[in-house]
Amino acid sequence: MSSPPMYAGVGISGCWALGAEGSTSGADSLDRLYPAVGATRPPRKRTTSQCKSEPPLLRTSKRTIYTAGRPPWYNEHGTQSKEAFVIGLGGGSASGKTTVARMIIEALDVPWVVLLSMDSFYKVLTKQQQEKAASNDFNFDHPDAFDFDLIVSTLKKLKQGKSVTIPIYDFTSHSRKKEWKTLYGANVIIFEGIMAFADKELLELLDMKIFVDTDSDIRLVRRLRRDIGERGRDIEGVIKQYNKFVKPAFDQYIQPTMRLADIVVPRGSGNTVAIDLIVQHVHSQLEERELSVRAALASAHQCHPLPRTLSVLKSTPQVRGMHTIIRDKETSRDEFIFYSKRLMRLLIEHALSFLPFQSCTVQTPQGEDYEGRSYSGKQITGVSILRAGETMEPALRAVCKDVRIGTILIQTNSNTGEPELHYLRLPKDISEDHVILMDCTVSTGAAAMMAVRVLLDHDVPEDKIFLLSLLMAEMGVHSVAYAFPQVKIITTAVDKKVNNLFRIIPGIGNFGDRYFGTDAPPDWSDDTLDT
Repeated sequence: MSSPPMYAGVGISGCWALGAEGSTSGADSLDRLYPAVGATRPPRKRTTSQCKSEPPLLRTSKRTIYTAGRPPWYNEHGTQSKEAFVIGLGGGSASGKTTVARMIIEALDVPWVVLLSMDSFYKVLTKQQQEKAASNDFNFDHPDAFDFDLIVSTLKKLKQGKSVTIPIYDFTSHSRKKEWKTLYGANVIIFEGIMAFADKELLELLDMKIFVDTDSDIRLVRRLRRDIGERGRDIEGVIKQYNKFVKPAFDQYIQPTMRLADIVVPRGSGNTVAIDLIVQHVHSQLEERELSVRAALASAHQCHPLPRTLSVLKSTPQVRGMHTIIRDKETSRDEFIFYSKRLMRLLIEHALSFLPFQSCTVQTPQGEDYEGRSYSGKQITGVSILRAGETMEPALRAVCKDVRIGTILIQTNSNTGEPELHYLRLPKDISEDHVILMDCTVSTGAAAMMAVRVLLDHDVPEDKIFLLSLLMAEMGVHSVAYAFPQVKIITTAVDKKVNNLFRIIPGIGNFGDRYFGTDAPPDWSDDTLDT
């Protein structure tokens, strides 16, 4: 038997207590129901920012970048070693669940928090149900109104670090919109809804369960304001729906789930003591889940022979000559850019030879058959790891017609030394493509591993990922190959060593700074932007 919930601000009794959307239909209870009751840019400077109350954003003319990064959510083996922390937020209609959720998010002050509303998961209505909804005669407050299968599968994928698509529900037309929104990268997930605790399988996914308990009169007033002001309803229809569906549903399905909560929040958003308790607990849970990936990479599997998945461009006198120029610290920026671009073109042409091809026959202008080859995949997508990786995009565009381009920004946290994911923009349906992942240098492999993990989380098959880099250290090659043995690693050269600042030795210097003409502070390593 579970412990009773604790009431914050009221006293401590076994658990915690802290301080609600709404209906009913018959005495039938669902088998899954819990409980069953009654049934050309200028030179760029490095930029960091920290912000508490405002979202941590860096806005440019073309994009918005989150500057509070997401630390590794996987181990040195490349597998997820910590699931997202899921907070379930239940309570009656208009109890203030969303307001409490936003207060928790603001007080947590951690990046990559996802707020997921149960309102997005109403089932698609039939024509007859649509007519009932238009006359306020459809019960939106019964468990049958929600697509619990979709809720559970979505929450499972989010908890596992995967990318998901979420339906968008239009409360005016009582229907799902055609476009769905994409969510990805949650360290903390807050799932809120009137039936948040009403399904057994859903309940098992929640790490913390909070019930927002608000007086029924207050909830009715809030619902009137919301439905009339935001959803275009008339007062008679709102009251009719409340008395017929919302209030009975609260009594039969929602209020009984209060006993399942770890924490009950009386007075909702007005109970700051309760919210502080929640935030402290979530912080302690997140601290226990912190990982150190780069240190593990530096000490693991470094004495093994280079993997078979590695392909190094043949070191012809021409290739070695270009390496000599770009490695020379006296080389001018113009020459560095020119010969880097030449190497990039050769590297990408070499990489394309590993794509799958099939036999085909064409007819020449002379009327003769020619037995040739054609690309047998669906599409090629290039993904650059900002900032240095984007310098390889022109070379890819030059040889791949109509290639799609995505970007991932990964930076090293100056305090922890760990890579952090700050921003990503990937094309739709990337899971069906062969993906060319581009970065100019790979030393420890920490950032490359994070980028590969992002692609896997978006359902790109591992054997369809090609990691391209102008220069790699043996450590980085081993790290990526060990974690992702099916990823093809392609480079123009491999250096043996990495120093204690994670710089490749003999190396090339900081590629991004040399290419873009920016100056790196003395304590920034190659991995800070270009790993």
